[in-house]
Amino acid sequence: MTEIKPKENWKKRLHEIIYEADTPAGKLFDIILLIAILLSIGIVMLESVNTIGEKYSFELNIAEWIITILFTIEYVIRIISINKPTKYIFSFYGVIDFLSTVPKYLSLFFVGTHSLVALRALRLLRVFRILKLGRFIGESQSLAKALKASKAKISVFLFFVLIISIILGTVMYLIEGADNGFTSIPRSVYWAIVTLTTVGYGDIAPHTPFGQFIASVIMILGYAIIAIPTGIVSSEMVKHSDVGLNTQSCPNCAAEGHKDDAVFCYHCGHNLHD
Repeated sequence: MTEIKPKENWKKRLHEIIYEADTPAGKLFDIILLIAILLSIGIVMLESVNTIGEKYSFELNIAEWIITILFTIEYVIRIISINKPTKYIFSFYGVIDFLSTVPKYLSLFFVGTHSLVALRALRLLRVFRILKLGRFIGESQSLAKALKASKAKISVFLFFVLIISIILGTVMYLIEGADNGFTSIPRSVYWAIVTLTTVGYGDIAPHTPFGQFIASVIMILGYAIIAIPTGIVSSEMVKHSDVGLNTQSCPNCAAEGHKDDAVFCYHCGHNLHD
């Protein structure tokens, strides 16, 4: 028992640094990680500029390989520092970490895959772990629950908007006709959707007074419609608001989003402070 205790302490310490951001060492690690991610994205962006990519291709390639190797080491350490590696490997962050590392290796065998390293931008989501803003973490989970709970109402709303767009598009097709750009009902429906959403590309425009009046009504209606989904989601957020959540990572399965006073993992039941 005493022989494996140092190994357990080493593994626990490694987990705190890699997965946690509450400790100074953990926060420093995540900050360095984000800097490396930004540098990697910057290198890919510079390589896409012909004048820079051709002149400094060797230097940029070496720098990208160094960062890729560091990310590979980090990925392996994340796997060995938890009791159930598959929980991390198939988690959201685990998949993102894998996808952000493998493109550089694939570029050795397949041309054009190197640019996929831009997927590393998704790893910037770890900024929430660094800031450790439990209030924002809780609000993000509340928003996800609210969107899920209001999906039926939003679906009905979108269906209603689609019907309105079809009706108004058909009306404009009859009023304006092909001479003014409304060559078909689908094209007129496209115009109605663009106008209703207040985008207004300007590629099609009504020319008759009555058509312009209908367009004005659609634009005003578009501003009124914007408030409806906002109200639906807001009311659901009030019902599903959660407070006191953080991103403490379980040393056994790497699950996050525990309550501040939690002792055991909500996913696997492992002691969070063991």
